[in-house]
Amino acid sequence: MSRDAVTIRTPEGIVFALPLAGPGARFVAWGVDLACVGAVGSLLATAIRGLLGFQPDIAEAVGAVLYFGLSILYGLVLEWVWRGQTLGKRLVGLRVMDEEGRRLQPSQVVVRNLLRSIDVLPIFYLVGGAAMLASRHWQRLGDLVACTIVVRAARTDPPDPDALRSDKYNSLRGRPRIEARLRQRISPAEAALAVQAIVRRDAIEPAARVAIFRRLAQRFVAAAEIEPALFESVPDEQVVRNVLEIVLTRPGRAGVST
Repeated sequence: MSRDAVTIRTPEGIVFALPLAGPGARFVAWGVDLACVGAVGSLLATAIRGLLGFQPDIAEAVGAVLYFGLSILYGLVLEWVWRGQTLGKRLVGLRVMDEEGRRLQPSQVVVRNLLRSIDVLPIFYLVGGAAMLASRHWQRLGDLVACTIVVRAARTDPPDPDALRSDKYNSLRGRPRIEARLRQRISPAEAALAVQAIVRRDAIEPAARVAIFRRLAQRFVAAAEIEPALFESVPDEQVVRNVLEIVLTRPGRAGVST
């Protein structure tokens, strides 16, 4: 099996591949994170020595404990808040995720960061590096136990209204309440995902394309509490286009015609 990507199948039967991050990219990201932790740790050490200057041994011990805690909390907090990314991973373009494509859970973030203290042994991630070389998805020990992988984060382009142009009538236009609910309840990330689905529709397998647009349409219709009668006999892809026209257009402007 190739180590360049991991293939994931969703419960709906949609198959997609994610590019895996190799040891080189991960080492660079770790170096950035190490520098960040070191900078903060140095400031803490200076403050502790100032407070306990008359007891250097105690100050050194306290500093070592705080540095260890900081190195764990750094990855734990940032990977949870930034959905699998630290400063280093963001800079290099990497992301931690569940190995089966599900949402990353707090327990997974905790486990992989706690086991980092073993992966770094004896120096320079030798244990973690050996585990990565032996695993098929470049997983260090913490990843293997937490069932996580590190992938190259896909760059999401901002939604482009021009990609939604169509000559078909938009039955949502002129309905202020529905328009307001759509703008309030559809997140920018969901809108960007839908735009990417439209832009790349021709590169998606027909069965997968149908499933993707069905799920998107169901999500948008349910979120805005749209009456089913408005979309009677309207294809799911057109439903998504109509919704996006509303979401990506400022109130009071005609926007893109669909």
